[in-house]
Amino acid sequence: MAVEPVNVNEFQELARQVLPKMYYDFYSGGAEDQYTLDENIQAYHRITFRPRVLIDVSRISLSTTILGHHVSAPILIAPTAMHKLAHPEGEVATARAAATCNTIMIYKRRDLSALVVQRAERNGFKAIVLTVDTPRLGRREADIRNKMVAPQVKNFEGLLPTDVVSDKGSDLQAYAEATFDPSFSWKDIGWLRSITNLPILIKGILTREDAIKAMEVGVAGIIVSNHGARQLDYSPATISVLEEVVHAVQGKVPVLVDGGIRRGTDVFKALALGAQAVLIGRPIIYGLAVKGEYGVRRVIEMLRDELELTMALSGCASVNDITRSHVITERDRARSML
Repeated sequence: MAVEPVNVNEFQELARQVLPKMYYDFYSGGAEDQYTLDENIQAYHRITFRPRVLIDVSRISLSTTILGHHVSAPILIAPTAMHKLAHPEGEVATARAAATCNTIMIYKRRDLSALVVQRAERNGFKAIVLTVDTPRLGRREADIRNKMVAPQVKNFEGLLPTDVVSDKGSDLQAYAEATFDPSFSWKDIGWLRSITNLPILIKGILTREDAIKAMEVGVAGIIVSNHGARQLDYSPATISVLEEVVHAVQGKVPVLVDGGIRRGTDVFKALALGAQAVLIGRPIIYGLAVKGEYGVRRVIEMLRDELELTMALSGCASVNDITRSHVITERDRARSML
């Protein structure tokens, strides 16, 4: 009888066992030396707690509000691609397990980008996540080594070439070069806002300067993200720059964060440093690969259960009770030594 995973990390090893190597490497790998891939996780380990005691935590509430919408917990599914490589039901199984958000890339052909936006509106999506850190695809050496095959994009049949082939390595890289728009810039956010009434969250912000710029062009929210360490290696871990972005925003728009979250304790740390919610990427894929819809649901449940326990042991009965005073970061320790 197969052993049931007891934490999110165990789903990764099970996914490695069931997925073809090409697909597992695609999901698990990062850019170049994979420094940032490791750092996304390790940076959470360097944050410790300042728990409070003798507080009534007999009832714990994980619920919160994001962009005016009530959510049962500050744990969302990150925009991730190609779920069908992990499971035949792909995104359908993921969506059944949890309500998910829409994400778009801006294509060289603006009519295709507009088509994606229109589909999102017709299908009842509540917001659009615009990924802004992919003017070109990062150097993902596992995909090059495996000669990763780009799956056919059914959404764009007849509109985009779906059979791009490269003799230099990853077909995915060739597909990205043929479709992504490296000229897309801040001025184009106005164009995107002009074709939709949906709020736009911008994903891929890592600096104070870009957070301020994002507010200037009218985005409804910011997602602190380094694309799962798949783009620019030696970018900072997302949790290490979260406070910088939160301070720049000054509460004017919600700030969310993804990257490296594997425990409910990680979720708590992100909330304490100012995130309104976290987004989960790879663990969702691993759960999907291992157990389909049920696996995705278990990943979310595990993180929720761990967050609830962390809140109880830290003296927080609600998400609003989690404050900056509950955690100690590397900067805090450095300042205490001055």
